[in-house]
This record gives sequence, C-alpha cells and structure tokens, in this order.
Amino acid sequence: MNEKWTSECGTVTLYLGDCLEILPTLAPGSVDAVVTDPPYGMAYQSGWRSVQHGMIANDDNTCLLSWSCDWARTHCNHSSYLFCRWDNLPDVSFPDGFVVWIKNNHTSGDLEHSHARITEGILFYRGRDHDFPNGRPRDVVFCDRVNTDRHPTEKPVKLMCDVISWTRGTVVDPFMGSGSTGVAAALMRRPFIGIELDERHFAIAKRRIQDELKKVAFLEPKKP
Repeated sequence: MNEKWTSECGTVTLYLGDCLEILPTLAPGSVDAVVTDPPYGMAYQSGWRSVQHGMIANDDNTCLLSWSCDWARTHCNHSSYLFCRWDNLPDVSFPDGFVVWIKNNHTSGDLEHSHARITEGILFYRGRDHDFPNGRPRDVVFCDRVNTDRHPTEKPVKLMCDVISWTRGTVVDPFMGSGSTGVAAALMRRPFIGIELDERHFAIAKRRIQDELKKVAFLEPKKP
C-alpha cells in the first residue's frame, strides 16, 4: 500500500511505494540532486547479528542500478551520486566521475584469491546546471562504516552529508532504506524527497528523519 508523508515545515516528503511508479509523478524540474544507494546485484545477505536481515528487494540483478543511472542523467538539474561496486561499471551509462568511499572494514568474499575490499564506489553524473558548491572535491572520501540493526547496508550520516555537500537544491533518494540520506539532508537544512518500497525500512526512515527535524527546529533561532 502506498503512503505519502510531508513534514510540517514542508521541506521533506516521503513515499512508501515503488520508485518506478512514484518518480514519474514528481513535478517536472523538481529534482536537483539524486543521492541514492540502489540495489546493484550483490544478492546481499547479512551475517548473524541480533537482527537477521532478509534479502534486499531486487538485489539479484543490476537492472535497477542501470535504470537509476539513466533516469538520474536525464532528470537531475544539478548532479547525481549513486553507490555501486567496481564491477558495475559495464552495467551503467558511462559516468562523469567515480568516487571511492574508504569504509575501513573489509568484506569476506574469496579469502584466497581476492584482495580484501575496504571500498565502495559512487558513480557521479553532472546535470545541466552543475557546479561544485564548496570547491572541487577529491574523488576519495573516508568514513567508517556503520553497523546497526536498522538496515543491512546502512550508510553513515556523515558520509551522506559529505556527498550532499557536493550538490545543490532538493535531494531525492529513490531507494531510501533506513533514511540516512534524509537524516543528512535534514541536518543540512536541504529539501528532501525519499522513496522506499519496504514497509519496515520506511517506518524506520520516517522516524529517524522526524527526530532529526525536531532537533533542527529546536536549534533554529526563535523569531521575535
């Protein structure tokens, strides 16, 4: 069942539903920046922990990653950043840049014949109105990975703040997960549109973003 929630301040809109259906309903020209972590064919399954996560929806192929890159390239005013693996490059439209996230923990994988990976990739596509708001950033970003029970591939809020700082305008995350991009956008006072298919993850994201908006409102100077 689809659900739409808009914050009291009007700067955040969250959708529970399929981004393939919801994105076409957004107002033309309303998407300035896409910052998202789409399923990219890992068939990810979490390890044993206090909460055992299920499989990520649509993560058994790269179709949504390819589609996301094409959609972002043609609909974003400013810029798009999409997480991926190094071996996803043949699956997507050739990017304008490739950023490497150093996350300071390595994957298991092939312990005998593969280097231990401590990185994740971020595809960069520039829009027609692109610039770098805070000067030209490096193509490497350092941030420790978070390990929570909220989502199997949750991204650190600090990392998402770094990525958002390379963009302007309204931030859109079609694969919102547990809401780290939305929390970062609220922290940075940026308009945000988030879409999530999984009901549990949507509820977590909504609560986290609501909590961050309350903190931001509390810290705002009171009008006389």
